[in-house]
Amino acid sequence: MPLWACRIGNSCSTAQRAGLGATWEPQFIVYRTEGHARPSSRRRAIGVAFLLFALSGCGGGNGQPASAAEGPGRRVSLEDGRQLNLRCTGRGEPTVLLESGFGADSGAWYAVQPKVARQTRVCAYDRAGIGYSDVGPMPRDGAAIARDLDQVLKAADIKGPYILVGHSAGGLYARLFAARRPQDVEGLILLDPTVERRAPRPQGDGLDGIRRRLQRCLEVASRTPQPALTEEPWTGCVSAKTSPQGLANARTPAYWRGQLSELDSIFGSSSEQVARGARVLGDIPIYVITASETAASAPTPPFGPPVSIWEIQHQQIAGLSRIGFQTTVISPHLVMIARPEVVIAAVEEMVAAARAGRPPAPLPPSETGTGTGSDKPEEPFAFKSPFDPPAEPNPFEPPK
Repeated sequence: MPLWACRIGNSCSTAQRAGLGATWEPQFIVYRTEGHARPSSRRRAIGVAFLLFALSGCGGGNGQPASAAEGPGRRVSLEDGRQLNLRCTGRGEPTVLLESGFGADSGAWYAVQPKVARQTRVCAYDRAGIGYSDVGPMPRDGAAIARDLDQVLKAADIKGPYILVGHSAGGLYARLFAARRPQDVEGLILLDPTVERRAPRPQGDGLDGIRRRLQRCLEVASRTPQPALTEEPWTGCVSAKTSPQGLANARTPAYWRGQLSELDSIFGSSSEQVARGARVLGDIPIYVITASETAASAPTPPFGPPVSIWEIQHQQIAGLSRIGFQTTVISPHLVMIARPEVVIAAVEEMVAAARAGRPPAPLPPSETGTGTGSDKPEEPFAFKSPFDPPAEPNPFEPPK
C-alpha cells in the first residue's frame, strides 16, 4: 500500500490509497524556479491529487499518537488564557523549533531533540488540542497554528533567531511561521513535507477516508454515556499504544473537532496562506529532505530525469530560496524516527552556518541518485551512516 494517509487504517478506495483523485481534477500550485523548467508540461503530466502529508503516521493507526515524552513540559499561557505545552532543552542560539506532522505531539522528536540539545537550544511543542495543550478556537488552519507558535515563543521569552524543522504537514506550518517572521528565521528544514495545493472543497480532496474516521470518533466521543475505551466503537480512534494523555484527549469532542478543522484546512486555507507567503522565503536557506518510500509511491513524469512528481514538487519548494537544496534519503515517511542522524546532521549544519554568518553547505547527494543536493559547486556535508554504533540510551525514548 502506498504511504498516503490511507495507510493508517482508514477505509479508502484504490484511487485514494494511491493518492489519486477518482473524480476530481486537482489544481496544483506550481512555482517556476530556476533549474526546474517546464511547469506547464508538468501540469499536464500531473494527473494526481497528492495528499502526501501522510498524516505523520506517529499515531500507529489512531487519532492521537503515543507520546514518547512522559508528562507535560512547560505549559505556557497565551494572551487568550489558553496554555500550550512547550518542551525546550539545551542552550545557545539559534533556537531550533520542531513542528510535528498532523496529529503528532512533541514526543515525535524523541530521537532528534536530545542530540540537537547538545549544540543549541531546541524546542518542541504540542499544537492546540494535541498532547498537553489546550484546544484552540476555530478554524485550526495554518495561520492560527503559526500565530499560536509566535505567541507561545513571546510568552516564554524565547527570542530569535530560529531554525525551523517541520515534518509532513508541519512543513506547511513551519513555512508560514517563517513568512510571518522572516527577519528572525535563519533556516528551514522540511522533512518529507506536505505540498500545498488548492481543493475546491474539503470533500473530494483525497482525505475523505481520514475525515470519515475522525467524524466517527467525534460521534463516539459525543455520546452520553461514552462507551468504554476498550469497546468496539473506539476502534481506529485509540489503540494500546495511545498514551494516557491521548486517551484523555480522545474522550473530548473538542479534540476531534480540532483535528477535523485542521484536516479540512490542509488543502484549503492553509495551502492558500502558504502560497501567498512563498515569495517571502527567498533569503531563508531551505533544506528539503524527501523520504524514498513516499517518493517511490508517487508517479514519475514521462519526460526528463527519472524522478517522481513528489521529488519535483519538493525541488520546487527548495527553489523558493536562493539557497535551497533537496535530497532524497532511504527512509519511510517518519524520517526523524527512521533516520534521525539525517535530521541531526542537517540541523547541525544549519546551526553552524548561522553562527558563522555563512550560507549552509549543500545537502549530500540523494541516496536514490536524484535531488538537488549535489548539483552546486560547494562541497556538501555528509550524513552519518545509519550503521554507526548506537548512542547512549535516549531519555525521551518510550519504554520497550
